[in-house]
Amino acid sequence: MNRLSAVLLTFDPQLNKLSKKKELRHGLSAVVQLGDTLWVANDESITLERLARQELESGADYHYGAHQQFALHEYLVLPAPPTPDDKNVEEADIEGLAYADGYLWLVGSHSRKRKTVKAKGTVQQNFARLAEVSSDGNRFLLARIPVLVKDGAYTLVKEVEERGEKRTAAQLPCTITDSALTKALTTDAHLKDFLPLPGKDNGFDIEGLAVVGDRLLMGLRGPVLRGWAVILEVAVAVNPTNPAELQLQPINPANPHNPTQPTYRKHFLDLDGLGVRDLCVDGDDLLILAGPTLVLDGAVTVFRWPGGAQVKEERLVLREELVKVMDIPHHNGEDYAEGITLFRTGDGVADALLVVYDSVSQQRQIGESVVNVDLFALPSFY
Repeated sequence: MNRLSAVLLTFDPQLNKLSKKKELRHGLSAVVQLGDTLWVANDESITLERLARQELESGADYHYGAHQQFALHEYLVLPAPPTPDDKNVEEADIEGLAYADGYLWLVGSHSRKRKTVKAKGTVQQNFARLAEVSSDGNRFLLARIPVLVKDGAYTLVKEVEERGEKRTAAQLPCTITDSALTKALTTDAHLKDFLPLPGKDNGFDIEGLAVVGDRLLMGLRGPVLRGWAVILEVAVAVNPTNPAELQLQPINPANPHNPTQPTYRKHFLDLDGLGVRDLCVDGDDLLILAGPTLVLDGAVTVFRWPGGAQVKEERLVLREELVKVMDIPHHNGEDYAEGITLFRTGDGVADALLVVYDSVSQQRQIGESVVNVDLFALPSFY
C-alpha cells in the first residue's frame, strides 16, 4: 500500500446536511472521475454530487469543490419519489457508479434492511425492531443518465441529441419491492434464497458496478457462499418502443430470439472470504474492492482479476488467479472503504486509485463540509 496524497472534497454547506446528525461527507458509497470532475454518491440520499477540481490548498495535492447536486427524480422515475415537503425521502442506496460511452451509470443495492437496536429501547422493543425487515423503494434502481459537456463541465441531462444521435435517460423496470433483475434471479439455484434477507445479514446486496459495452458487471457484498464472492453479469439494451426503459438481454445466446435464454451470468471468486464492495475497469482487467460482508471490522483489500472485464463465460476464479494489489487501512468502527475509481493525475494516465469512505472518522472531517479521502499508487501489472 502506497498512499500518494490526501484529496480534499468540499461540499456546499447547505447541501451537505442530510439531517440533524447525518451529512453527505459522512458516507460516500461510490465515486467516478470524469475529466476534471468527481461524481460521488451518498447511500442515504436520492442525489448525485458533482465536484470540480479546484486550485490547490495547503495540506492536499488535489482539491475538489464547486459542489453541484443532481436529484435523481429529475432524470429517472423513482419507485418512491420524494414528497413535496421532502420529509419522507426513501434512499436510493446508490452503491455503484460507472461511466461509459457518454452515460453515467448507477445501481442501487437492491437489498433489504433490518432495523437496528436502540440503546434506550426496552428488550421487547428491540426484539420487535430486530424482527422487522423492510426495503427503501428506490434501492432497486439500475439506470444510466446521459452526460454532456456544457461550458467546459460535465453535467447530466435527461435527453440530448448530438450529431444525429439521441441519448435518453433510461432504467431497468423496478418497483418499491423488486426489479427486472431480482425477478430474473427468483429461480436461481444460488441466489434465490438470499433475496428476502437483509444485505447486512449476508443477504443479496449489490455494491459495485462496472460497464463494458452493453454488459454490466455488478459485485455482490452478499451473499458470500462458503467463502466465494459473486459478481453478476448482465447485458442490457434499450426497449425499442420506449427509449426510457432498459431491458435485460440474453448473454451469448445460441438463438437471440429465444426468450428462455439466460439474461445473466454468475462468476464466483475466492476473495479470501470477503464480499465485493466496489468494482472498476482497468483495461481488460477488473479491479475489485473487497471487504467484510457482515457488520464488522476486517480486512479491506483491492484485487486485480486479469482479463475480468472481457470474460466470455461463467467463471470460478481461484485465489491464485487473482492479484492482490493492496490492503486499505481500516479502523475500529469507522473509515470503511466503499468506493474506488481510477484517477488520472494530470498526464492522462490512470496511475492511481482514489478511495472514498463510509462512516468517516472525525480526523477526516475539516470544518463544516470538507472531507479528506485517499489517493493510492496503483502498481504496474503488465
